Amino acid sequence: MARYTGAKLRITRRLGDLPGLTSKKGNSNTRPGQHGANQKKLTQYAIRLEEKQKIRFNYGLSEKQLMNYIKQAKKIKGTTGTVLLQLLEMRLDNLVFRLGLAPTIAAARQLVSHGHITVNQLPVSIPSYQCQPGDKLSIKDSVTSKRLVNKYLESPALSNIPQHLEFDKKNLSAKILGIIDREWVALKLNELFVIEFYSRKI
Repeated sequence: MARYTGAKLRITRRLGDLPGLTSKKGNSNTRPGQHGANQKKLTQYAIRLEEKQKIRFNYGLSEKQLMNYIKQAKKIKGTTGTVLLQLLEMRLDNLVFRLGLAPTIAAARQLVSHGHITVNQLPVSIPSYQCQPGDKLSIKDSVTSKRLVNKYLESPALSNIPQHLEFDKKNLSAKILGIIDREWVALKLNELFVIEFYSRKI
């Protein structure tokens, strides 16, 4: 399944708040569709499918990308669900978003792809680039890059920057202090259900 490019509010009505997908809020608490208010009780499979979809849509991943992250998480010591979230949170596009340099992860992905972001003073244009503790992120030293980021900073999507990040707003630079704690992950979901969903596929 390719990356989703359709109506975002329809997705948030079905799955709940997804800060990485959109900062807009829907006008209804019911699920989409003519009979959205009269949904039957979800099956165990449907519950796990929805949790998986939350991760996919929030982080802007294809099905193949998510499966690869789960395979990678299984090889790392620790709780697989927590490790999965930590891998996704350490993606460069997500870090740019969590710093408030872009309103959504999709916008952050564009910043990275267009060469506006540097890691350790080197240009990186790969949104999925896996950052490490100690890495320093900054905005490319150009008028266009700084103007674009300053525009986004006027209305950040997330009010709180996670504790594992240190941000110097004046110099538009940041440092990764460590790995994010589960409590600071902005997405509300049960990651164990995601692992269970893929248990028979991987």
